[in-house]
Amino acid sequence: MTDRIRVVLAEDQSMLRGALAALLSIEPDIEVVGTFPDGAQALQAVDKQRPNVLVTDIEMAKMTGLELTTRTRELYPETRVLILTTFARPGYLRRALEAGAYGYLLKDRPSEELSDAVRRVSRGIRVVDPDLASEIWSAEKDPLTDRERQILRRAGDGESTTELALSLRLTEGTVRNYLSEAISKLGASSRFEAARLARNKGWL
Repeated sequence: MTDRIRVVLAEDQSMLRGALAALLSIEPDIEVVGTFPDGAQALQAVDKQRPNVLVTDIEMAKMTGLELTTRTRELYPETRVLILTTFARPGYLRRALEAGAYGYLLKDRPSEELSDAVRRVSRGIRVVDPDLASEIWSAEKDPLTDRERQILRRAGDGESTTELALSLRLTEGTVRNYLSEAISKLGASSRFEAARLARNKGWL
């Protein structure tokens, strides 16, 4: 038999992570070499295992799936990334492709599509959920910079200006300026409304 496709899986929900690993392991040509609950551990595994494919969720602790995709592309370009998510939002799809993902599949697709997507991505073939593919071209372009997105995400989760300034080594005035710019771009009345709007569009 030809060499099997080696897969690292990153998914923060334990039960789903186990189910996905079992589903892929059934396939004779796919080997799951590690499963992890967050992006940071998955990146370490990619460094150690050098898998053919990294299958990752988007929302995870320590490092998001999009951040993980960017780092994997930069450090381990031979490993191709397949995003598997519940987020059926063109904004997330656009960001995933810009980060270097080869595939973007929704979790509610038929199970056999996952293994097929892993095979195609391992061969360097782009795989995009068909329901989203047609929407990406008409979707609004993300107006936020990376720094605005980072600060708005954390502010929306409840971090104060002081906490953000300390952890990011910025002045409080600079943090407020980033938040103000993000709020203005989104036409929101507060940081929390801005974060909600951005999440709904797939920009956070």
